[in-house]
Amino acid sequence: MATPLLPNSRTEEDGSAVIRVLSYNIRSMRDDTAALARVITACAPDLVLLQEAPRFFRWRKKLARLAAASGTVVLTGGATAAGPAILCSLRATVERTEDVLLPLTPGLHRRGFATAVVRFGGARLGVLSCHLSLRQDERQEQGGLLLDRLAGLGVTHAVAGGDLNERPDGRTFRRLAEHLRDCRTAAPWGGEFTSTPADPRQRIDAIFATEGIEILGCGVPVDQPGVTPGDLAAATDHLPVLAALRVPAAPAS
Repeated sequence: MATPLLPNSRTEEDGSAVIRVLSYNIRSMRDDTAALARVITACAPDLVLLQEAPRFFRWRKKLARLAAASGTVVLTGGATAAGPAILCSLRATVERTEDVLLPLTPGLHRRGFATAVVRFGGARLGVLSCHLSLRQDERQEQGGLLLDRLAGLGVTHAVAGGDLNERPDGRTFRRLAEHLRDCRTAAPWGGEFTSTPADPRQRIDAIFATEGIEILGCGVPVDQPGVTPGDLAAATDHLPVLAALRVPAAPAS
């Protein structure tokens, strides 16, 4: 049986919005950037939550080139968030953005969050991209900071996505899934495992959504039209996660 297609982005008559969210660790664009852009373009995302975006020499120009090649624009993040970044389609109306640097553990890589509040039609959405620590204790602390940051965005509905460096049975992953909805578990679609592209056997990348958002499907876009196994293998060392979500309209103020 063929894998059903995810719903296309659209604005509903009631003001709600169906959107596509893509989370992708791009390894500082050190691989085949043309393949990377083709994967992103084929997924037709409204929001792209990147991890390991370029952080050093000419990082803004590199990120802007990726956005232009994939039909998106740079929303926030990159070096200013220590790696996480957010791209968006022209459907998005941006209210505000903020890059957050997390406490630094001596000897470990600096981490951060890229965050934004956007609108699609009548729907208002908080967005967060993250790349959590390789070390368990620091990762657990960062999971709590992620939940605090989402709550601090001051919106009813929000999504968070990224490279958690942990499987679903891990303590931090489970904590996030207790407070948010793990989109893959709620509505499985496509492939499950995200690492590594050559032989995927673990799910360490995920998209989460707050209550009230309808999850229409989520997984690795292995059967998405235009996404080829060759491009997935060449683009970076992770597989992306794609989710289709229906976000309710914001209450009238």
